[in-house]
Amino acid sequence: MASSVALDTTLTALSGESRPLEEWLTTFHLASVVLDPFTNESSWVLQPATRILEAFRGADVRVNLIVTCTPDEAKQFLGPLVDKFLVFCDPDRRFVRGLGVATLPAFVFVRGDGSVHAAAEGWDPAAWRAVAESIAATTSWIAPTIPVAADPSPFHGTPALG
Repeated sequence: MASSVALDTTLTALSGESRPLEEWLTTFHLASVVLDPFTNESSWVLQPATRILEAFRGADVRVNLIVTCTPDEAKQFLGPLVDKFLVFCDPDRRFVRGLGVATLPAFVFVRGDGSVHAAAEGWDPAAWRAVAESIAATTSWIAPTIPVAADPSPFHGTPALG
């Protein structure tokens, strides 16, 4: 896991708007769930991931999904979630590489200075809870319960760089 992401790394929103990470962090930290839409593992974690991000919607953090695909593929994979969350597309996995994650799905908290404050890879509920608690402590928010009964069993995930 990287200790920080280069602030000049470009993130492109589903809408096509591209900005350096530094500009996406101007007002809020990032609470990101990183998904590979071409794997079963990312689809298995989609429901708990969106539940967790919803819990932080009012906090001083920009909740978002980062998908390692094109905008059209993201729309196909996420369906109506594209209207509920900020979605970034990273088809060449530059941002994923910058994060230094080895396994997807991942839950990552990037602070306003670009530092990777907390991260969890695969679906490890205890690790995801630690990331959520880090976000909650930083933003003076309440962390959601992780896991809940409907969540999947823990699993390792798939290689982040494809």
